[in-house]
Amino acid sequence: MSELIKRMQERRANVWEQAKALLDTAEENKRDLSAEEEATYQALNADLDQIDARVKDMVDAEQRAKDADAAFGKLLAKPETGPTGGEKKDSELRRWARGEMRSIDIAVPAGTSFRDLTKGTATAGGNTVPTTFYGQLMAHLIEVSGVMMAGPTVLNTSSGETIEVPVTTAHSSAALTAEAAAISESDPAFAKRTLGAYKYGVLLQASSELLSDTGVDLEGYLAMQAGRALGNAFGVHAITGDGSSKPTGIVTSASTGVTGGASVAGAFTADNLIDLYYSVIAPYRNSTSCGWMMRDATLGAVRKLKDSQNQYLWQPSIQIGAPDTLLGKPVHTDPNVAAVGLAAKSVIFGDFSAYFVRMAGGVRFERSDDYAFNTDLTTFRAIIRADGLTVDQTGALKVFTGNAA
Repeated sequence: MSELIKRMQERRANVWEQAKALLDTAEENKRDLSAEEEATYQALNADLDQIDARVKDMVDAEQRAKDADAAFGKLLAKPETGPTGGEKKDSELRRWARGEMRSIDIAVPAGTSFRDLTKGTATAGGNTVPTTFYGQLMAHLIEVSGVMMAGPTVLNTSSGETIEVPVTTAHSSAALTAEAAAISESDPAFAKRTLGAYKYGVLLQASSELLSDTGVDLEGYLAMQAGRALGNAFGVHAITGDGSSKPTGIVTSASTGVTGGASVAGAFTADNLIDLYYSVIAPYRNSTSCGWMMRDATLGAVRKLKDSQNQYLWQPSIQIGAPDTLLGKPVHTDPNVAAVGLAAKSVIFGDFSAYFVRMAGGVRFERSDDYAFNTDLTTFRAIIRADGLTVDQTGALKVFTGNAA
């Protein structure tokens, strides 16, 4: 460390001692800082901030100078030779042959650019550090799956052991009882729902040439591809999974709230959607997680519907980031919900917090240079372990079913 930086450190320590002295004096006298002392204290704090900023700049400058000197030293250095002028002792090639190194760079003619990968900056290698993949993977998973956007209850666990969730299926009820008559027994009924951890995975491969020479955001591309693949795989089962070696979807365990009229090829009317809205009882309907879910094409039909007062049922959001509403409730879209058709369950409405999504161990994003070693490909693997189930199946979620006639 240079003498100038040492002097800056000494100055900083002196300023801090002055600031502490002001505080200590006020504390000993059991009073607040006077106006003059407060002004001095603020000036000392500003001085500390300026010293810190300057020292940081100086340290960075010295480190850059050292890095540059080291880089030029490597480029200009001559190979070490033995007494007879042969190869340098214990060369990298021999170390690699003995298994002490996984790979080596063979020397190339002068004039070629050299680049070292580091995680300090994004463009110099930070884009390959796997710790940044987790957030991007999860973000893409939520964007793809309409269920994840609708506000389900998400259970994050570190391992994948079975989780049993106790639920009530019936409540006690009281009755008018005459004088001296026996009071009827009415016990609540209980059940349990089981959540496992089914594995979803995807492999992506990239050539070493692509990884070395690409000029695009390869990290973002791989994260997007893996996230969409995992989201699409889990999203299908979160809507229509039958629970057999896979999650149980929302539609699978939801009850029918409204069935469409005859001779309309499964289509719904404005009255059908209003009836579906009120088929879900108020406690669920008033939940902040209550909303609608359908595919985009179905939403296109919904936007055309009007009530008896000639007002559109659908209202666009006027706030960025807020969803559109249908009868005052947010609308979510998911391509896995059935299209409008005979016997099709094309619209879901209710409290989506009653649907539990279990994520075991988070998202794993791993890299292997050995899997496709003979083809010089790097393999990336993304895995999630998840399950889904409507825990409250007493009517929290209901569907519109097209008439089968």
